[in-house]
Formats: sequence, structure tokens, C-alpha cells
Amino acid sequence: VQLQASGGGLMQAGGSLRLSCAASGRTFSNYAMAWFRQAPGKEREFVAAITSGGSTDYADSVKGRFTISRDNAKNTVYLQMNSLKPDDTAVYYCAARAYYSRTYNPDTFAYWGQGIQVTVSS
Repeated sequence: VQLQASGGGLMQAGGSLRLSCAASGRTFSNYAMAWFRQAPGKEREFVAAITSGGSTDYADSVKGRFTISRDNAKNTVYLQMNSLKPDDTAVYYCAARAYYSRTYNPDTFAYWGQGIQVTVSS
């Protein structure tokens, strides 16, 4: 699976951004998808995930503000980010794996998109 992320940028606190991740190469609908992020000097952390069936899971830090969704017809997963905070500033990555799990160790994801910068100013 090849993943291509887009949609990052600079936003003021309280604003919104939508990230997209387009997949190609395999049957997208069979894969669990996730978003991770990595801030300078910090480890990569889980943000949100969606199963092949559409069930979602979120990190506590983004719950109620971010929404993950997928469009299998377009082979694309989205991350709608609302009420952005300066702490959301990071490089965001989309990732895919071929099985379901409620644990989100980055090492368990076989496929990664390129990182995209999201910067939230105060």
C-alpha cells in the first residue's frame, strides 16, 4: 500500500484543518487506517484510527475535537481537526495495517505516508 498525505498547514488556535491520505496499490477497504503525529523532541504518538468496518478510536488528547473517517470508494482516509490548539503542532502521518487491534504501537503499522506539517499558532 502506498500512502500519500495532504492538507497540512498553518492555522490559528481554534481553527480547523482537514488532512487527507490517499491509498493505492492494494485493496484499501481491507486495511485499518490510523493517524499519528510527532512533535519536535517527542516520540511519535497515536492520534486516531478507523477499522475496515468503520469503527473509530481516538487518543484522549483529541477526543471530541478530531474526527477520522474513510471513503473506500476514493481509497482515502481523512482527519478532520477542529478547535485546534498549539499543542497539536506536529508532523502528522497516516499509516495502514492489515489487521484489527486496539493497540496502536507504530511498529505494528507496515505502511506509512510521508509526514505533513501542521502548525497551530496561539
